Amino acid sequence: MPFVRLALLLFVAFPAVAQIQTEAGSATADDGSAMPYEIGTLQVPENRAHAKSRRIGVGFARVRAAHPTGAPPIFLLAGGPGVTMLDIVLDHDAAARRRVKVWQRYAEVADLVVIEQRGYTLRGDMMVLRTPALPLDRPGTVADDVALVRDMARRAAPAYPQADLAGYTIGAMADDVADLAHALGYTKISLLAASFGSQWGLAVMKSHPGLVARAVMSSTEPLDRGYDMPSEVYAVYQRIAWEADRDPALHPWMPPGGLLAAIDATRTRLQNAPVSVVIDAEGGGRQTIMLGVEDYQAALLSAVQPAEGFPRFVLDVYHQHYAEWAREAARERAAGERSLLNPLVNIGLDMSAERKALLRHDPALPVIGEWNFASYLQTRDEWPTPDAGDAFRQPVQDFTPILFVQGDWDASTPMENTLAMLPWFPRARILVLHRAQHGGTFQWLRGQPALAELAYAFLRTGSLEGLPSHASLDPVVFLPPTATPK
Repeated sequence: MPFVRLALLLFVAFPAVAQIQTEAGSATADDGSAMPYEIGTLQVPENRAHAKSRRIGVGFARVRAAHPTGAPPIFLLAGGPGVTMLDIVLDHDAAARRRVKVWQRYAEVADLVVIEQRGYTLRGDMMVLRTPALPLDRPGTVADDVALVRDMARRAAPAYPQADLAGYTIGAMADDVADLAHALGYTKISLLAASFGSQWGLAVMKSHPGLVARAVMSSTEPLDRGYDMPSEVYAVYQRIAWEADRDPALHPWMPPGGLLAAIDATRTRLQNAPVSVVIDAEGGGRQTIMLGVEDYQAALLSAVQPAEGFPRFVLDVYHQHYAEWAREAARERAAGERSLLNPLVNIGLDMSAERKALLRHDPALPVIGEWNFASYLQTRDEWPTPDAGDAFRQPVQDFTPILFVQGDWDASTPMENTLAMLPWFPRARILVLHRAQHGGTFQWLRGQPALAELAYAFLRTGSLEGLPSHASLDPVVFLPPTATPK
Protein backbone atom coordinates (compact mmCIF):
# COMPACT_ATOMS: atom_id res chain seq x y z
CA MET A 1 0.00 0.00 0.00
CA PRO A 2 1.50 3.42 -0.93
CA PHE A 3 2.39 5.82 1.83
CA VAL A 4 -0.45 8.13 2.86
CA ARG A 5 0.04 10.93 5.36
CA LEU A 6 -3.28 11.34 7.15
CA ALA A 7 -2.23 14.33 9.20
CA LEU A 8 -2.84 16.79 6.38
CA LEU A 9 -6.53 17.66 6.18
CA LEU A 10 -7.66 20.64 4.16
CA PHE A 11 -11.22 21.89 3.97
CA VAL A 12 -11.98 24.38 1.23
CA ALA A 13 -15.43 25.82 0.70
CA PHE A 14 -16.60 27.20 -2.62
CA PRO A 15 -19.80 29.31 -2.89
CA ALA A 16 -21.50 27.17 -0.22
CA VAL A 17 -21.67 24.36 -2.75
CA ALA A 18 -18.52 22.22 -2.66
CA GLN A 19 -16.01 21.27 0.00
CA ILE A 20 -12.83 19.29 -0.41
CA GLN A 21 -10.82 17.23 2.02
CA THR A 22 -7.35 16.05 0.97
CA GLU A 23 -4.58 13.77 2.15
CA ALA A 24 -1.03 13.56 0.86
CA GLY A 25 0.57 10.38 -0.39
CA SER A 26 3.14 8.92 -2.74
CA ALA A 27 2.94 6.17 -5.38
CA THR A 28 5.75 4.35 -7.14
CA ALA A 29 6.09 4.00 -10.91
CA ASP A 30 7.38 0.90 -12.66
CA ASP A 31 10.81 2.50 -13.01
CA GLY A 32 11.03 3.04 -9.24
CA SER A 33 10.42 6.79 -9.32
CA ALA A 34 8.09 8.35 -6.76
CA MET A 35 4.95 10.31 -7.62
CA PRO A 36 3.67 12.57 -4.84
CA TYR A 37 -0.05 13.16 -5.01
CA GLU A 38 -3.03 14.47 -3.12
CA ILE A 39 -6.08 12.26 -2.82
CA GLY A 40 -9.29 13.83 -1.68
CA THR A 41 -13.04 13.94 -1.44
CA LEU A 42 -15.24 16.59 -2.98
CA GLN A 43 -18.48 17.09 -1.05
CA VAL A 44 -21.35 18.14 -3.32
CA PRO A 45 -25.17 18.19 -3.23
CA GLU A 46 -26.61 14.85 -4.26
CA ASN A 47 -29.53 16.45 -6.09
CA ARG A 48 -28.58 19.89 -7.28
CA ALA A 49 -32.21 20.74 -7.95
CA HIS A 50 -32.94 20.73 -4.19
CA ALA A 51 -31.33 23.22 -1.84
CA LYS A 52 -31.53 20.86 1.15
CA SER A 53 -30.20 17.80 -0.64
CA ARG A 54 -27.77 15.66 1.32
CA ARG A 55 -24.04 15.87 0.56
CA ILE A 56 -22.21 13.04 -1.14
CA GLY A 57 -18.53 12.38 -1.68
CA VAL A 58 -16.79 12.33 -5.05
CA GLY A 59 -13.20 11.15 -5.06
CA PHE A 60 -10.35 12.94 -6.82
CA ALA A 61 -6.59 12.95 -6.99
CA ARG A 62 -4.14 15.66 -7.97
CA VAL A 63 -0.56 15.28 -9.17
CA ARG A 64 1.24 18.60 -9.18
CA ALA A 65 3.15 19.58 -12.31
CA ALA A 66 6.77 18.50 -12.26
CA HIS A 67 7.73 22.11 -13.02
CA PRO A 68 5.75 25.27 -13.86
CA THR A 69 4.59 25.38 -17.47
CA GLY A 70 1.81 27.95 -17.40
CA ALA A 71 -0.54 25.40 -18.96
CA PRO A 72 -4.02 24.92 -17.50
CA PRO A 73 -4.44 21.80 -15.34
CA ILE A 74 -5.45 18.60 -17.10
CA PHE A 75 -8.70 17.08 -15.84
CA LEU A 76 -8.81 13.39 -16.71
CA LEU A 77 -12.37 12.11 -17.22
CA ALA A 78 -12.91 8.34 -17.19
CA GLY A 79 -15.33 6.36 -19.33
CA GLY A 80 -18.18 4.16 -18.29
CA PRO A 81 -20.16 5.54 -16.63
CA GLY A 82 -19.32 3.32 -13.70
CA VAL A 83 -15.50 3.36 -13.81
CA THR A 84 -13.05 4.28 -11.05
CA MET A 85 -9.45 5.39 -11.52
CA LEU A 86 -8.34 6.16 -7.97
CA ASP A 87 -7.22 2.56 -7.52
CA ILE A 88 -3.98 3.71 -9.15
CA VAL A 89 -2.96 5.39 -5.89
CA LEU A 90 -4.45 2.74 -3.62
CA ASP A 91 -2.97 -0.36 -5.27
CA HIS A 92 0.66 -1.29 -5.72
CA ASP A 93 0.55 -3.98 -8.39
CA ALA A 94 2.44 -3.89 -11.69
CA ALA A 95 -0.48 -2.44 -13.65
CA ALA A 96 -0.89 0.40 -11.16
CA ARG A 97 2.83 1.17 -11.32
CA ARG A 98 2.62 1.40 -15.12
CA ARG A 99 -0.30 3.80 -14.87
CA VAL A 100 1.62 5.91 -12.34
CA LYS A 101 4.25 6.42 -15.06
CA VAL A 102 1.52 7.60 -17.44
CA TRP A 103 0.27 10.09 -14.87
CA GLN A 104 3.81 11.36 -14.35
CA ARG A 105 4.01 12.07 -18.08
CA TYR A 106 0.85 14.14 -17.92
CA ALA A 107 2.30 16.06 -14.97
CA GLU A 108 5.20 17.13 -17.17
CA VAL A 109 2.62 19.22 -19.03
CA ALA A 110 0.57 20.65 -16.14
CA ASP A 111 -1.15 19.72 -12.90
CA LEU A 112 -3.13 16.52 -13.38
CA VAL A 113 -6.52 16.16 -11.70
CA VAL A 114 -8.47 12.91 -11.84
CA ILE A 115 -12.09 13.16 -10.73
CA GLU A 116 -14.29 10.15 -10.11
CA GLN A 117 -17.97 9.74 -10.89
CA ARG A 118 -20.68 10.44 -8.34
CA GLY A 119 -22.28 7.19 -7.25
CA TYR A 120 -19.25 5.14 -8.32
CA THR A 121 -16.32 6.44 -6.34
CA LEU A 122 -13.87 4.94 -3.89
CA ARG A 123 -14.21 8.09 -1.75
CA GLY A 124 -18.01 7.96 -1.56
CA ASP A 125 -20.82 5.67 -2.63
CA MET A 126 -20.29 2.67 -4.91
CA MET A 127 -23.86 1.97 -5.93
CA VAL A 128 -24.18 -1.45 -7.54
CA LEU A 129 -26.80 -4.17 -7.79
CA ARG A 130 -26.32 -7.90 -8.02
CA THR A 131 -27.99 -9.27 -11.13
CA PRO A 132 -29.34 -12.85 -11.36
CA ALA A 133 -28.04 -15.55 -13.65
CA LEU A 134 -29.87 -16.00 -16.96
CA PRO A 135 -31.03 -19.46 -18.07
CA LEU A 136 -28.81 -21.61 -20.25
CA ASP A 137 -31.52 -23.90 -21.61
CA ARG A 138 -32.76 -21.41 -24.20
CA PRO A 139 -31.07 -18.78 -26.40
CA GLY A 140 -30.33 -15.39 -24.90
CA THR A 141 -32.37 -12.42 -26.12
CA VAL A 142 -32.49 -8.66 -25.91
CA ALA A 143 -35.78 -9.16 -24.04
CA ASP A 144 -33.78 -10.86 -21.26
CA ASP A 145 -31.60 -7.77 -20.94
CA VAL A 146 -34.66 -5.50 -20.90
CA ALA A 147 -36.15 -7.60 -18.08
CA LEU A 148 -32.87 -7.48 -16.16
CA VAL A 149 -32.64 -3.67 -16.41
CA ARG A 150 -36.33 -3.36 -15.49
CA ASP A 151 -35.62 -5.47 -12.40
CA MET A 152 -32.70 -3.17 -11.54
CA ALA A 153 -35.01 -0.16 -11.78
CA ARG A 154 -37.45 -1.82 -9.39
CA ARG A 155 -34.76 -2.70 -6.84
CA ALA A 156 -32.61 0.45 -7.04
CA ALA A 157 -34.43 2.72 -4.57
CA PRO A 158 -35.02 -0.01 -1.92
CA ALA A 159 -31.34 -0.98 -2.15
CA TYR A 160 -30.23 2.62 -1.51
CA PRO A 161 -33.01 4.20 0.57
CA GLN A 162 -30.79 7.09 1.70
CA ALA A 163 -30.05 8.16 -1.88
CA ASP A 164 -31.92 10.56 -4.13
CA LEU A 165 -31.31 8.72 -7.37
CA ALA A 166 -32.74 11.56 -9.45
CA GLY A 167 -29.50 13.45 -8.78
CA TYR A 168 -27.25 11.11 -10.74
CA THR A 169 -27.21 12.86 -14.10
CA ILE A 170 -24.52 13.87 -16.54
CA GLY A 171 -25.38 17.51 -15.86
CA ALA A 172 -24.68 17.01 -12.15
CA MET A 173 -21.40 15.30 -13.04
CA ALA A 174 -20.44 18.30 -15.17
CA ASP A 175 -21.17 20.58 -12.22
CA ASP A 176 -18.97 18.37 -10.04
CA VAL A 177 -16.05 19.04 -12.39
CA ALA A 178 -16.64 22.79 -12.25
CA ASP A 179 -16.95 22.72 -8.46
CA LEU A 180 -13.69 20.84 -8.08
CA ALA A 181 -11.87 23.15 -10.49
CA HIS A 182 -12.93 26.22 -8.52
CA ALA A 183 -12.32 24.60 -5.14
CA LEU A 184 -8.75 23.81 -6.23
CA GLY A 185 -8.27 27.40 -7.38
CA TYR A 186 -8.39 26.90 -11.15
CA THR A 187 -10.20 29.34 -13.43
CA LYS A 188 -9.37 27.41 -16.63
CA ILE A 189 -8.84 23.69 -17.20
CA SER A 190 -7.94 21.32 -20.02
CA LEU A 191 -9.79 18.06 -20.56
CA LEU A 192 -8.36 14.68 -21.43
CA ALA A 193 -11.28 12.36 -22.05
CA ALA A 194 -12.30 9.20 -23.88
CA SER A 195 -15.56 7.36 -24.53
CA PHE A 196 -18.17 8.39 -21.94
CA GLY A 197 -15.49 10.71 -20.57
CA SER A 198 -15.74 12.71 -23.80
CA GLN A 199 -19.52 12.91 -23.42
CA TRP A 200 -18.97 14.07 -19.84
CA GLY A 201 -16.47 16.64 -21.12
CA LEU A 202 -18.93 17.93 -23.71
CA ALA A 203 -21.46 18.32 -20.88
CA VAL A 204 -18.90 20.38 -18.93
CA MET A 205 -18.39 22.64 -21.93
CA LYS A 206 -22.14 22.96 -22.48
CA SER A 207 -22.95 23.72 -18.83
CA HIS A 208 -19.91 25.87 -18.02
CA PRO A 209 -18.91 27.90 -21.10
CA GLY A 210 -15.42 29.34 -20.83
CA LEU A 211 -14.15 26.93 -18.18
CA VAL A 212 -12.40 24.62 -20.64
CA ALA A 213 -9.35 26.14 -22.30
CA ARG A 214 -8.75 23.15 -24.59
CA ALA A 215 -9.48 19.45 -24.80
CA VAL A 216 -8.15 16.19 -26.18
CA MET A 217 -11.03 13.81 -26.81
CA SER A 218 -10.95 10.30 -28.22
CA SER A 219 -13.63 7.69 -28.91
CA THR A 220 -16.05 10.58 -28.79
CA GLU A 221 -19.68 10.27 -27.71
CA PRO A 222 -21.73 13.37 -28.54
CA LEU A 223 -24.51 14.18 -26.11
CA ASP A 224 -27.23 12.93 -28.46
CA ARG A 225 -25.29 9.86 -29.59
CA GLY A 226 -24.94 7.74 -26.48
CA TYR A 227 -26.47 4.79 -28.35
CA ASP A 228 -24.58 3.93 -31.53
CA MET A 229 -26.21 3.70 -34.93
CA PRO A 230 -26.15 0.04 -36.11
CA SER A 231 -25.02 0.97 -39.64
CA GLU A 232 -22.02 2.84 -38.22
CA VAL A 233 -21.04 -0.18 -36.15
CA TYR A 234 -21.47 -2.38 -39.21
CA ALA A 235 -19.14 -0.07 -41.13
CA VAL A 236 -16.41 -1.02 -38.62
CA TYR A 237 -17.03 -4.70 -39.38
CA GLN A 238 -16.62 -3.81 -43.05
CA ARG A 239 -13.32 -2.00 -42.53
CA ILE A 240 -11.83 -4.89 -40.53
CA ALA A 241 -13.17 -7.41 -43.05
CA TRP A 242 -11.48 -5.57 -45.91
CA GLU A 243 -8.07 -6.40 -44.41
CA ALA A 244 -9.02 -9.83 -43.08
CA ASP A 245 -10.31 -10.91 -46.50
CA ARG A 246 -6.89 -10.11 -47.99
CA ASP A 247 -4.87 -11.96 -45.36
CA PRO A 248 -3.45 -15.13 -46.98
CA ALA A 249 -3.19 -16.80 -43.57
CA LEU A 250 -7.00 -16.75 -43.24
CA HIS A 251 -7.78 -18.03 -46.76
CA PRO A 252 -8.17 -21.71 -45.77
CA TRP A 253 -11.17 -20.77 -43.60
CA MET A 254 -12.63 -17.92 -45.66
CA PRO A 255 -15.87 -18.60 -47.58
CA PRO A 256 -16.69 -17.00 -50.94
CA GLY A 257 -17.63 -13.41 -50.23
CA GLY A 258 -15.29 -13.13 -47.27
CA LEU A 259 -15.88 -12.34 -43.62
CA LEU A 260 -19.16 -10.46 -44.10
CA ALA A 261 -20.57 -13.37 -46.08
CA ALA A 262 -19.62 -15.66 -43.19
CA ILE A 263 -21.51 -13.37 -40.79
CA ASP A 264 -24.62 -13.38 -43.01
CA ALA A 265 -24.57 -17.16 -43.44
CA THR A 266 -24.17 -17.78 -39.71
CA ARG A 267 -26.93 -15.35 -38.86
CA THR A 268 -29.30 -17.08 -41.28
CA ARG A 269 -28.42 -20.49 -39.87
CA LEU A 270 -29.05 -19.39 -36.28
CA GLN A 271 -32.32 -17.69 -37.22
CA ASN A 272 -33.52 -21.00 -38.62
CA ALA A 273 -32.35 -23.09 -35.67
CA PRO A 274 -30.48 -22.33 -32.42
CA VAL A 275 -27.58 -24.58 -31.51
CA SER A 276 -27.03 -26.64 -28.36
CA VAL A 277 -23.43 -26.77 -27.12
CA VAL A 278 -22.00 -28.90 -24.30
CA ILE A 279 -19.11 -27.26 -22.41
CA ASP A 280 -17.14 -27.72 -19.21
CA ALA A 281 -18.92 -25.99 -16.31
CA GLU A 282 -17.02 -23.44 -14.20
CA GLY A 283 -17.48 -25.51 -11.04
CA GLY A 284 -16.70 -28.82 -12.72
CA GLY A 285 -18.78 -31.24 -14.72
CA ARG A 286 -20.54 -30.50 -17.99
CA GLN A 287 -23.33 -28.14 -18.94
CA THR A 288 -25.38 -27.42 -22.03
CA ILE A 289 -26.06 -23.94 -23.37
CA MET A 290 -28.42 -22.91 -26.15
CA LEU A 291 -27.21 -20.19 -28.52
CA GLY A 292 -29.36 -18.24 -30.98
CA VAL A 293 -29.16 -15.36 -33.40
CA GLU A 294 -29.42 -12.64 -30.74
CA ASP A 295 -26.59 -14.27 -28.79
CA TYR A 296 -24.61 -14.05 -32.02
CA GLN A 297 -25.35 -10.34 -32.44
CA ALA A 298 -24.12 -9.66 -28.91
CA ALA A 299 -21.06 -11.84 -29.38
CA LEU A 300 -20.06 -9.98 -32.54
CA LEU A 301 -20.15 -6.69 -30.63
CA SER A 302 -17.86 -8.17 -27.99
CA ALA A 303 -15.54 -10.02 -30.36
CA VAL A 304 -14.81 -7.04 -32.60
CA GLN A 305 -12.27 -5.78 -30.06
CA PRO A 306 -9.45 -6.63 -30.12
CA ALA A 307 -9.58 -6.78 -33.90
CA GLU A 308 -6.99 -9.54 -34.20
CA GLY A 309 -9.52 -11.99 -32.73
CA PHE A 310 -12.55 -10.86 -34.75
CA PRO A 311 -11.97 -13.04 -37.85
CA ARG A 312 -11.18 -16.02 -35.61
CA PHE A 313 -14.54 -15.71 -33.87
CA VAL A 314 -16.50 -15.16 -37.10
CA LEU A 315 -14.84 -18.04 -38.95
CA ASP A 316 -14.94 -20.47 -36.02
CA VAL A 317 -18.68 -19.99 -35.64
CA TYR A 318 -19.21 -20.08 -39.40
CA HIS A 319 -17.51 -23.51 -39.42
CA GLN A 320 -19.74 -24.58 -36.50
CA HIS A 321 -16.89 -24.64 -33.99
CA TYR A 322 -18.90 -23.25 -31.09
CA ALA A 323 -16.99 -24.20 -27.92
CA GLU A 324 -15.14 -20.93 -27.29
CA TRP A 325 -18.22 -18.83 -28.00
CA ALA A 326 -20.35 -21.05 -25.75
CA ARG A 327 -17.94 -20.71 -22.82
CA GLU A 328 -17.96 -16.93 -23.13
CA ALA A 329 -21.76 -16.86 -23.45
CA ALA A 330 -22.08 -18.93 -20.27
CA ARG A 331 -19.89 -16.42 -18.43
CA GLU A 332 -22.03 -13.56 -19.75
CA ARG A 333 -25.21 -15.20 -18.46
CA ALA A 334 -23.80 -15.82 -14.99
CA ALA A 335 -24.91 -13.76 -12.00
CA GLY A 336 -22.93 -10.56 -11.70
CA GLU A 337 -22.80 -6.99 -10.50
CA ARG A 338 -23.79 -3.86 -12.38
CA SER A 339 -23.24 -0.21 -11.60
CA LEU A 340 -26.41 1.79 -11.04
CA LEU A 341 -24.71 4.90 -12.39
CA ASN A 342 -24.68 3.58 -15.94
CA PRO A 343 -28.47 3.33 -16.42
CA LEU A 344 -29.13 6.40 -14.27
CA VAL A 345 -26.89 8.63 -16.38
CA ASN A 346 -27.62 7.14 -19.80
CA ILE A 347 -31.36 6.96 -19.30
CA GLY A 348 -31.46 10.51 -17.95
CA LEU A 349 -29.46 11.79 -20.93
CA ASP A 350 -31.72 9.82 -23.27
CA MET A 351 -31.77 11.01 -26.89
CA SER A 352 -33.83 13.08 -29.29
CA ALA A 353 -36.92 11.66 -31.00
CA GLU A 354 -35.15 12.04 -34.34
CA ARG A 355 -32.21 9.92 -33.19
CA LYS A 356 -34.56 7.24 -31.83
CA ALA A 357 -36.38 7.04 -35.15
CA LEU A 358 -33.10 6.59 -37.00
CA LEU A 359 -32.05 3.83 -34.60
CA ARG A 360 -35.27 1.89 -35.02
CA HIS A 361 -35.18 2.05 -38.82
CA ASP A 362 -31.46 1.55 -39.40
CA PRO A 363 -30.75 -0.92 -42.24
CA ALA A 364 -28.03 -2.75 -40.26
CA LEU A 365 -30.30 -3.48 -37.30
CA PRO A 366 -30.80 -7.16 -38.31
CA VAL A 367 -27.03 -7.71 -38.10
CA ILE A 368 -26.14 -5.60 -35.07
CA GLY A 369 -29.33 -6.03 -33.07
CA GLU A 370 -30.76 -3.83 -30.32
CA TRP A 371 -28.37 -4.77 -27.49
CA ASN A 372 -26.89 -1.29 -27.47
CA PHE A 373 -30.06 0.57 -26.62
CA ALA A 374 -33.26 -1.48 -26.18
CA SER A 375 -33.03 -2.10 -22.42
CA TYR A 376 -32.60 1.60 -21.66
CA LEU A 377 -35.16 2.95 -24.13
CA GLN A 378 -37.80 0.44 -23.03
CA THR A 379 -37.36 1.17 -19.31
CA ARG A 380 -36.98 4.95 -19.63
CA ASP A 381 -40.05 5.78 -17.54
CA GLU A 382 -39.06 3.39 -14.75
CA TRP A 383 -35.91 5.28 -13.69
CA PRO A 384 -35.91 8.48 -11.62
CA THR A 385 -33.35 10.62 -13.48
CA PRO A 386 -35.08 13.45 -15.35
CA ASP A 387 -34.85 13.83 -19.11
CA ALA A 388 -31.92 16.14 -19.97
CA GLY A 389 -33.93 17.62 -22.85
CA ASP A 390 -33.09 18.35 -26.46
CA ALA A 391 -31.67 21.79 -25.64
CA PHE A 392 -28.97 20.10 -23.58
CA ARG A 393 -28.39 17.22 -26.01
CA GLN A 394 -28.08 19.24 -29.19
CA PRO A 395 -24.63 20.72 -29.97
CA VAL A 396 -24.00 24.45 -30.11
CA GLN A 397 -21.18 26.32 -31.79
CA ASP A 398 -18.12 26.35 -29.52
CA PHE A 399 -14.74 27.89 -30.31
CA THR A 400 -12.81 25.88 -27.72
CA PRO A 401 -9.74 24.29 -29.36
CA ILE A 402 -10.21 20.52 -29.41
CA LEU A 403 -8.06 17.71 -30.70
CA PHE A 404 -10.35 14.83 -31.62
CA VAL A 405 -8.45 11.56 -32.00
CA GLN A 406 -10.55 8.76 -33.45
CA GLY A 407 -9.94 5.19 -34.52
CA ASP A 408 -11.64 4.02 -37.68
CA TRP A 409 -11.94 0.47 -36.23
CA ASP A 410 -13.79 1.67 -33.11
CA ALA A 411 -17.11 -0.20 -32.93
CA SER A 412 -17.98 1.14 -29.47
CA THR A 413 -17.96 4.80 -30.53
CA PRO A 414 -17.85 4.82 -34.34
CA MET A 415 -15.94 7.58 -36.10
CA GLU A 416 -19.17 9.06 -37.51
CA ASN A 417 -19.80 10.39 -33.98
CA THR A 418 -16.72 12.58 -34.19
CA LEU A 419 -17.32 13.62 -37.79
CA ALA A 420 -20.79 14.84 -36.80
CA MET A 421 -19.25 17.11 -34.15
CA LEU A 422 -16.70 18.90 -36.32
CA PRO A 423 -18.99 21.58 -37.84
CA TRP A 424 -19.89 22.75 -34.33
CA PHE A 425 -16.27 23.26 -33.25
CA PRO A 426 -14.59 25.59 -35.79
CA ARG A 427 -11.25 25.46 -33.93
CA ALA A 428 -11.17 21.67 -33.66
CA ARG A 429 -8.97 19.24 -35.54
CA ILE A 430 -9.44 15.52 -36.03
CA LEU A 431 -6.70 12.92 -36.23
CA VAL A 432 -8.10 9.68 -37.65
CA LEU A 433 -6.01 6.67 -36.67
CA HIS A 434 -6.39 3.78 -39.07
CA ARG A 435 -6.85 0.46 -37.19
CA ALA A 436 -7.25 2.13 -33.78
CA GLN A 437 -10.16 0.78 -31.79
CA HIS A 438 -11.90 1.88 -28.59
CA GLY A 439 -9.43 3.63 -26.33
CA GLY A 440 -7.63 6.82 -25.45
CA THR A 441 -5.33 9.14 -27.34
CA PHE A 442 -2.07 8.42 -25.57
CA GLN A 443 -2.84 4.71 -25.30
CA TRP A 444 -2.99 4.62 -29.09
CA LEU A 445 0.03 6.85 -29.64
CA ARG A 446 2.53 4.85 -27.57
CA GLY A 447 3.90 3.49 -30.82
CA GLN A 448 3.76 6.93 -32.48
CA PRO A 449 6.03 9.06 -30.22
CA ALA A 450 6.25 11.98 -32.64
CA LEU A 451 2.46 12.27 -32.78
CA ALA A 452 2.22 11.83 -29.01
CA GLU A 453 4.60 14.75 -28.50
CA LEU A 454 2.42 16.94 -30.72
CA ALA A 455 -0.64 16.00 -28.64
CA TYR A 456 1.22 16.81 -25.42
CA ALA A 457 2.31 20.09 -26.97
CA PHE A 458 -1.32 20.93 -27.71
CA LEU A 459 -2.21 20.43 -24.03
CA ARG A 460 0.74 22.62 -23.09
CA THR A 461 0.34 25.44 -25.60
CA GLY A 462 -3.01 25.07 -27.37
CA SER A 463 -1.29 24.83 -30.75
CA LEU A 464 -2.54 22.26 -33.28
CA GLU A 465 0.21 23.01 -35.78
CA GLY A 466 1.98 20.03 -37.30
CA LEU A 467 -0.72 17.48 -36.49
CA PRO A 468 -1.77 15.40 -39.50
CA SER A 469 -5.38 14.53 -40.21
CA HIS A 470 -4.63 10.81 -40.70
CA ALA A 471 -2.13 8.27 -39.42
CA SER A 472 -1.94 4.48 -39.33
CA LEU A 473 -1.18 2.06 -36.55
CA ASP A 474 0.81 -1.06 -37.36
CA PRO A 475 -0.97 -3.75 -39.40
CA VAL A 476 -2.89 -6.27 -37.33
CA VAL A 477 -1.77 -9.89 -37.21
CA PHE A 478 -5.06 -11.75 -37.22
CA LEU A 479 -5.33 -14.87 -35.05
CA PRO A 480 -6.00 -18.09 -36.96
CA PRO A 481 -9.32 -19.84 -36.29
CA THR A 482 -9.32 -22.92 -34.08
CA ALA A 483 -11.76 -24.79 -36.34
CA THR A 484 -10.46 -27.26 -38.91
CA PRO A 485 -10.54 -25.52 -42.30
CA LYS A 486 -12.96 -26.95 -44.86
